Amino acid sequence: MRSPRPYSPQAGPGVQSLTERRKAATQLDIARAACELFAAHGPDGTTAEDIAHRAGVALRTFYRYFRNKQEAVAPLLAGGGAEWRNRLAEESPGTPLAEALERAVTRSLTGPVALSEGLNWTRSLLRAAEGDPALRAVWYRVNQDSEEGLVPILTHLAGPAASPLQIRLLAAAATDAIRVSLEVWSTTDTPPSGPDSPADLAVRSLRELTRGMAILA
Repeated sequence: MRSPRPYSPQAGPGVQSLTERRKAATQLDIARAACELFAAHGPDGTTAEDIAHRAGVALRTFYRYFRNKQEAVAPLLAGGGAEWRNRLAEESPGTPLAEALERAVTRSLTGPVALSEGLNWTRSLLRAAEGDPALRAVWYRVNQDSEEGLVPILTHLAGPAASPLQIRLLAAAATDAIRVSLEVWSTTDTPPSGPDSPADLAVRSLRELTRGMAILA
């Protein structure tokens, strides 16, 4: 069987076909099953067969989408990044970038999906990743994909006066602000909302990392 490519979220506008929606739904079912099992038994105590059984799919279906058990959680981890990029893309060109970034971060990390399950899934996975290099690699790759997805959005919002270097630095800073905030929050039992929540930490981190950037002046 040919090994699939690493999972990567589908980017870009447009309406998904029925086949694409079914594929995405199956991937998300597998991701939720993997997360539940990792939380209960850890990555070492979970097999691809366990995940497939929990998700109600054949093992060959699992391997059609994912190369290994750790990669199976990528759709859950990628969902938060997609949400925040979508929020940022809703901003109008000419809006002060600092304001647009903070608003998008806050909205994505305080939305109903994030508060009901997304952030708790992320915390469980980041805790499991502490002792699993392959799971950490999935987390880092998801963040890299998100950073790359930010570049065209920021380019559109910033306008022609912004240089490619400024755009790339801002995309990196914004991505790292959220990544580090989630990693710090995951080591605590702080609730998903309120002081020291992911949204609170991310806005504070964003301000620290982007202070003095000419593109935000």
